[in-house]
Amino acid sequence: MGRCAPDVAFVWRAVLTLGLVLLYYCFSIGITFYNKWLTKSFHFPLFMTMLHLAVIFLFSALSRALVQCSSHRARVVLSWPDYLRRVAPTALATALDVGLSNWSFLYITVSLYTMTKSSAVLFILIFSLIFKLEELRAALVLVVLLIAGGLFMFTYKSTQFNIEGFALVLGASFIGGIRWTLTQMLLQKAELGLQNPIDTMFHLQPLMFLGLFPLFAVFEGLHLSTSEKIFRFQDTGLLLRVLGSLFLGGILAFGLGFSEFLLVSRTSSLTLSIAGIFKEVCTLLLAAHLLGDQISLLNWLGFALCLSGISLHIALKALHARGDGAPKPLKGLGSNPDLELLLRSGQPEDEDNEEEEYFVAQGQQ
Repeated sequence: MGRCAPDVAFVWRAVLTLGLVLLYYCFSIGITFYNKWLTKSFHFPLFMTMLHLAVIFLFSALSRALVQCSSHRARVVLSWPDYLRRVAPTALATALDVGLSNWSFLYITVSLYTMTKSSAVLFILIFSLIFKLEELRAALVLVVLLIAGGLFMFTYKSTQFNIEGFALVLGASFIGGIRWTLTQMLLQKAELGLQNPIDTMFHLQPLMFLGLFPLFAVFEGLHLSTSEKIFRFQDTGLLLRVLGSLFLGGILAFGLGFSEFLLVSRTSSLTLSIAGIFKEVCTLLLAAHLLGDQISLLNWLGFALCLSGISLHIALKALHARGDGAPKPLKGLGSNPDLELLLRSGQPEDEDNEEEEYFVAQGQQ
C-alpha cells in the first residue's frame, strides 16, 4: 500500500505533463498553420498581427482583473519613465520579430518557415555572447556550427525556396535574438515586478502595437483602406467572417502563451524545450502531409543537423544547471524558437508566492 501512493502520484504527474504538452502543441502548431491559411486569402499580415496584439492585450487585462479580484492584491503598473525606457526596446524587437514572421507566410512554405525560425537559437547565442550573458566555450561554437550548417543544408536547392520570404523570416530570427536577450535583461530587473507573464504581456502589447504601426501604414495602409474585405466591404457576412478569423488568431496567440506558462510552471523549462523540438518535427510532417510541402532527403538531414545543435544547447544548459547544485535561474533561452512565449523558472517556492521568475516575451509566431 505504501508503494502504491508514489506510483499513483508518478502516473498522475505523467498524465498531467502529457496533457499540458498536447495543449501546448495544439496552440503552437495550430497558430502556425492558421497564419499560413489566413494569409492565403487575407494579404495583410501586419494588420492581422496588430489585431492579434489588441486581442492579447484585452485578454491579459481581463486576466489581471480576475486575479486582482480573487487575490485582493493590486497588480503592478509601471511608471511612464520605466515603461518607455526599459520596456520599449523589448516591445519594439518583439513586434518586429512577430510582424516579419507573419509577413513571411505570404511567400514561403510552413516547412521553410519552421526550419528558418529554428535558427533563432543561433542569433540568441550570438547576442548572449555580445551582452556577456553567456561565456564563450568550444561547445557553444559547435552549437552555432551545427545550426548554421543545418540551415544551409535545408535551404540548399530547395524546390520551394523564395528569397523574399526567406529574408523576412531570417530577419525575424535575427531580431528574435535581440528580442530574447532584451527580454532576459528586462526580467532580471526584479524591481520592475514583471515576473508574472500576464503582467508582462499586458505591458508589452500597447508598445508592440505602436511599434508595428509605421510598417503597417507604409506597406498595407493604403491597400487595406481600399480593400472590400474590411473598410470598403459590400458583404456584411464576409466582413464578419474575416473579423472572426482574425479574432480566432488572437485567441490562439494568447492560448499559446498561457499553455507555455502552464507547462513551465507545472514541469520545467527543460520540458518545454524538449517538447519544442518534437513540435518542430510534427510541424514539418504535417506540412508535408497536409500542405504538400516538398522536403528532400538533404533538407531532412539539414533539419536533423539543426535539431542536434539545439538539443546540444539544451543538454549543456541542463548539465550547467545541475553542476551549480542549487537551482538557479538559467541564463540561456530554452524555449522553442517558434515562440511565440519564452519562460524561465526561478527559485522554488510555494504556490501562493509570486516571486517565481520567468522569461516572458509575447508572441504568437
